[in-house]
Amino acid sequence: MTPSRSAALDDLVPEQQHAALAFVTEAYAEAILAGIESNSFAHAALNAALRELVAVHGEESVAAFAARLPKRLRDGEFSTGFKH
Repeated sequence: MTPSRSAALDDLVPEQQHAALAFVTEAYAEAILAGIESNSFAHAALNAALRELVAVHGEESVAAFAARLPKRLRDGEFSTGFKH
């Protein structure tokens, strides 16, 4: 299977990203209610997301995307308001 590279990893449609996040948030809430630990769900979600990104964009593109994550994390892009 040859990955489709038609859309760049950083070229996301904000409305679609927002809608997709709502689905993931709902799935997270359902998993917690079912007794799944939040850390387990988060790791599973990251694994599924990375697998999908690699299938669509290929390993090199995803590796470059992942290399930019430390700065984004340190800049608070994914923070919920409290710092560890």
